[in-house]
Amino acid sequence: MHLFRRGMRDGISIALGYLSVSFSFGILSVQSGLTVWQAVLISLTNLTSAGQVAGVGLIASQSSMLELFMAEVIINIRYSLMSLVLSQKADSSFRVPHRLLASFGITDEIFAVASIQKEPVKPAYWYGLMIMPFFGWTIGTWFGAAAGTILPVQITNALGIALYGMFLAIILPPARKSKAILAVISMAALISVLLHVTLKSLSGGFIMIIAALSASILGAIFFPIPEDQVVQEAET
Repeated sequence: MHLFRRGMRDGISIALGYLSVSFSFGILSVQSGLTVWQAVLISLTNLTSAGQVAGVGLIASQSSMLELFMAEVIINIRYSLMSLVLSQKADSSFRVPHRLLASFGITDEIFAVASIQKEPVKPAYWYGLMIMPFFGWTIGTWFGAAAGTILPVQITNALGIALYGMFLAIILPPARKSKAILAVISMAALISVLLHVTLKSLSGGFIMIIAALSASILGAIFFPIPEDQVVQEAET
């Protein structure tokens, strides 16, 4: 219980941050034609801001299941890499059932907090760390979706901007520190714009997939990470 409570305490700040972001997601979901409870159900069964936003957009545009599946794989594949890192951080008591349950709660912020722990992460701590952001994300979605049904359109449109502000807050700090990251982001944006202009028949989901993969491949070719840096980061 001590580890569980410590995990909950560490997760409070994440949960508070998720409240505002998921509020915007709830508004976006209602604007896209979903009901309040459909929006809440998405947040109950998923814990991925970018994936949920993209998914709702694709659902609203009546995209195919294949397009939706491919987009979600591309967007959320980073969680697989985070899982590999955390598997090295997990305590020996983290058996397969615990790992399967814990994998649901891997987000960028939860990963960051868990990975900086000095001692191996035990299941009790992980569940405490995971539960607060889960409730923060779900409750915020409910508030946002409910508000989206009663607030004027002008206000809901303004509140919806917060979601995109979060995405900018994610990419701008590393882009300012690394020219390689800035170049990859710029290439993805440029490819996306070019595809929208030249291939208007191509759906938004496939444009996002092509832009992300193309920018990643170009980044790996022109801005490879030096091997000694990879070894140093792995040792750290």
